[in-house]
Amino acid sequence: MVKRIVWTLALAGALVAVQPFAAFAAEGDHADGAKSEQKDTTPVPKENASVTHGSVEIGGRTVHYTATAGNLVIHNDKGEPDASFFYVAYTADDKDAHKRPVTFLYNGGPGSSSIWLHMGSFGPVRVATTDGEATPPAPYHVIPNHDSMLDKTDLVFVDAIGTGFSEAVGKAQDKDFWGTDQDVDAFGRFIQRYITVNHRWDSPKFLYGESYGTTRSAALAAHLQDMGIALNGVTLMSSILNYGVLMPGSDMRYELYLPTYAAIAWYHHKLPQQPAQIEPFLDEVRHFADTEYAKALAQGDTLPAAEADAVAQKLHQYTGLGVDYIKRANLRVDASRFRKELLRDEARTIGRYDGRFEGIDEDSVGDTPDYDPSDTAISAAYTAAFNAYLDGTLKYKHDKPYKVMAGAIRDWDWKHQTRESRRKLPMPYVAGDLARAMRENPSLRVFSANGWFDLATPFHVTEFDIDHMQLDPTLRSHVSFGYFPSGHMIYLHPAALDSLKQSLDKFYDNTLSVSASGAAATAAAN
Repeated sequence: MVKRIVWTLALAGALVAVQPFAAFAAEGDHADGAKSEQKDTTPVPKENASVTHGSVEIGGRTVHYTATAGNLVIHNDKGEPDASFFYVAYTADDKDAHKRPVTFLYNGGPGSSSIWLHMGSFGPVRVATTDGEATPPAPYHVIPNHDSMLDKTDLVFVDAIGTGFSEAVGKAQDKDFWGTDQDVDAFGRFIQRYITVNHRWDSPKFLYGESYGTTRSAALAAHLQDMGIALNGVTLMSSILNYGVLMPGSDMRYELYLPTYAAIAWYHHKLPQQPAQIEPFLDEVRHFADTEYAKALAQGDTLPAAEADAVAQKLHQYTGLGVDYIKRANLRVDASRFRKELLRDEARTIGRYDGRFEGIDEDSVGDTPDYDPSDTAISAAYTAAFNAYLDGTLKYKHDKPYKVMAGAIRDWDWKHQTRESRRKLPMPYVAGDLARAMRENPSLRVFSANGWFDLATPFHVTEFDIDHMQLDPTLRSHVSFGYFPSGHMIYLHPAALDSLKQSLDKFYDNTLSVSASGAAATAAAN
C-alpha cells in the first residue's frame, strides 16, 4: 500500500533516485515558443465548492454539520497561481463556528490522496470493511461514523498536489511540489488560504497526519509557525520522522522492528510461550532489543558463537521463528522475510500495513511475500465507496477521475532543509523540526498514535525518534502516546477506532484547556 510509505524502497536507497523529466525548450521563432508555452500551461480553475448538509450521532448527541467539497488556489511569491488544492471540510453548525477548533487531515505516500483517513477515521461517515480479512466486492456500505471527531473539532481533509483533484496550475507542474520541502511549503500556503477565506485565524488549529503525513506534519508545524500560524496540537499516526535511522549499514532497524515482530507473533499465537497480556510482554521485548540484542548486533562479525546462540534462542522466544532460521539470517531478519516466514507452515503470509491480515502466495518456497494482503483487502472498497459518496452525497460535479494515488514517490525530492543545517539533508529528518516548534511554542501538544501490528512504521521506531528529540524536561510531558490493537490504519479495527476516539477526546480537551488557561492569564495580565 504505497499510499502511506514505502520502507522497502527507502532502505534500498531507491527513494533518492529521481527520474529525469524532459525540460521544455522553445524552438523556432518567438511565436512557436509562445504556442509551446501556452500548451504547457494549465488553466487556473475558479474556486468553487459543493455545499451539503448532514447530521451524525456522536456520544449520544446529534451533531448537525455542513460539508464543503471544493478547491482553493494558492499563489507563489510572485503572486502567480501555481496550484489548486481539493479538500472536503466538515464544519459543525455552531453560532461560534469561527472559534471552534479546526483540524487539517491528510495521508502520506508520498503521493496518496486523503480518502483513507476521510472514509475510515473521523469524518461523519465511514466505509464498512471486514475486520482483519479481505472485504468482499461491491456493493459497499457507507455508514454513520459514531466515532467522528466532529463533536470536538471541524475537519478538513486535504489532498496533496497530484492526488484527488489537486493539481499544479498555470506554469507549474505537479512535480514542482513533489519534494519534502516543496510539499510542506504548498500545504502551508493552503492552510493559510483556508483560514483566511473561512475566517478561521482565531480558531484553535490542529494537524492530523498518517504515515508520510507525519513527516509532513512535523516539518509543517515549524513552517506554519514561521508563517505566524501557531498550532495548538499535532496528532502523529503511524509515524516516520527520521528516514536516516533505517538506512543500509545500520543495525538499528532490526532492534527497533523486534517489538512489532513480537506483537504480531503474539497475535497469531506463534510464540513458544504465549503471554496472556501483550503490553507487559512488549515491555520485556523492548528492553531486550535496546540492551542485549543491540549490544550483540553492535559486535558485528566479532560476536562470539556462544553469545550468538543465546541471542538466537531469545529471538526465537520473542518471534516464534526457528532458531536455525534466525542464525542463518545472522540474527537479522528483515520485515519482508518475517512476513513470509512466520506462517510458512500454514502456507500463509502476513500483511505489512497490518500484520493481522493473512495472504496466500503462489507457493511457500519464496523468501518474501507476493503481495500485501492488508493492502488488497481494503483498497477497492475505499476507492469505490469514496467515488460513490462524492457523487451521491457530497454532490461534487467533476469531469475527470479522482486520483487515489499519484506516481510522486518515484520522482520525490527527499532532501530537507532545516534551520540548523547549513545544507539540505539527503533524507528527511523532521523530528528536529517538531522539537523546534515545541520549544518556540511551549503550549504545543503532540499525540503519537501507534498500532501494535504495523510493520510499515513500527511503534518502537517512533518511540526512538521522539525520545531523541532533545526536548527540555519541561516539554517532555507535552508528548503523549497511544497504542492500539491494530495496524498502520488503526481505524480498520472498529474497537481500536473507538479507543482512538476516546484518546483523542482527552488529547483535545487537555490541549484546549492549556490554551484557554494561557489566554486567560495573558488577558488578566493586560
